[in-house]
Amino acid sequence: MAPGARLRRYRVSEGLPGNRDQFLAIARILRPQGRNGEVAAEILTDFPQRFENLRRAYLERPGALPEPVAVESAWPHKGRIILKLSGVHSIAEAVLLRGLHVLVPRQERVSLAAHQYYVWELTGCRVVRELQGTLSEVGTVTEVEQTGGTCLLHLAAHDGRGGSDRGSGKPKDLLIPFAQAICTRIDPEAKIIVIDPPEDLLDLNS
Repeated sequence: MAPGARLRRYRVSEGLPGNRDQFLAIARILRPQGRNGEVAAEILTDFPQRFENLRRAYLERPGALPEPVAVESAWPHKGRIILKLSGVHSIAEAVLLRGLHVLVPRQERVSLAAHQYYVWELTGCRVVRELQGTLSEVGTVTEVEQTGGTCLLHLAAHDGRGGSDRGSGKPKDLLIPFAQAICTRIDPEAKIIVIDPPEDLLDLNS
């Protein structure tokens, strides 16, 4: 996404041993739909049109590697996606899939336009400040908050600059607007974001 615009979001699949960074969840199975093994699923992708040509996916089973599955058909219905998966022929078999995530390999993600980013690309990035040609560590992105306007990067500060919450005593996040004027270089592959903040921005977080 362009800094300062709305972030497109994929949810990163959780709980895959050794494979968390290799797959993206595009749907979560909710319940059986129909009598022949179809299932209704919650859509977790900003690109629901991708289901039109989806022929192969993976199912996330707790404690196991992703299980490949052929997708026989898929169609939208009342804000959900209905999936007919190969090998699932009855309501009883469909019930066993409830709660499972439908995954695709990360390399099959939808390509974004220039200056657009997925939330998972930003999460975990080192944020550094460039001052007179010198880079200094600011923090690490732990969350991307969508505000309806300019998104906010939540940073775990490297030097405790964010201060502590008065109630819990836990360190507070630094908040950095994801705006082009502030985030001057974003390199998801290198997991680094270079910022050039106004003089008082970091002080306001203290």
